[in-house]
Amino acid sequence: MINKTYTFIDNKIKLMENIPKYNSKQELILPEYGRNIQNLVKYAVTIEDKEERTKCANEIIRVMGTLFPYLRNRADFKHKLWDHLAILSDFKLDIDYPYEVVTKENVNPKPVKVPYSDRKPRYKHYGKNIENFITAATDMDDKEKRERLTELICFYLKKSLIERNKESASDKKVIDDIRLLSKNRLEVNDEASFLSVEEFRKAKLQRGNVFPQKKKKKKKKKK
Repeated sequence: MINKTYTFIDNKIKLMENIPKYNSKQELILPEYGRNIQNLVKYAVTIEDKEERTKCANEIIRVMGTLFPYLRNRADFKHKLWDHLAILSDFKLDIDYPYEVVTKENVNPKPVKVPYSDRKPRYKHYGKNIENFITAATDMDDKEKRERLTELICFYLKKSLIERNKESASDKKVIDDIRLLSKNRLEVNDEASFLSVEEFRKAKLQRGNVFPQKKKKKKKKKK
């Protein structure tokens, strides 16, 4: 019976190899095994008799093993082949596996849900990140570091205001906003001065001219 199965599998592979290959819409589950092996596994799933189905599966494993002879010395080589057989069948091959094979849940685990805060920022033009920075600054024990971070936050607030509406981008607005957002826990000097509109414009121009375009040579007019 086993010899018959060998002959059947080998003949089926030869038959598939002789069929002209066209671009198929069917996606290869494990491309390293090719479409022939995938089709054999698909056929094995359709076999009604479990004993015959298991024999067919063993022959497919034999053929799969011949594709990677250099891996035969690995201790888990056979186990890996049975894992791959289960994957190729989309876990539909109902047989008594000689090993505990991988499950669909292990191959395609559900992504871990990332916690997302529904809390909306007080000022949308500043965003949540700046509020997180303000919270971090208020929690700092080191006074020097807290003052430095507060200064950086103020510059960012001023930059955001300029980008949104340069007419209303004043230092007083920045100071009022950071005091409001920090609940007066961050100290800012009333006379503090931050990025000006002109400084912002110059910095933006400098960034834009890092790779200046070559000027086109003017063609000389023919006399």
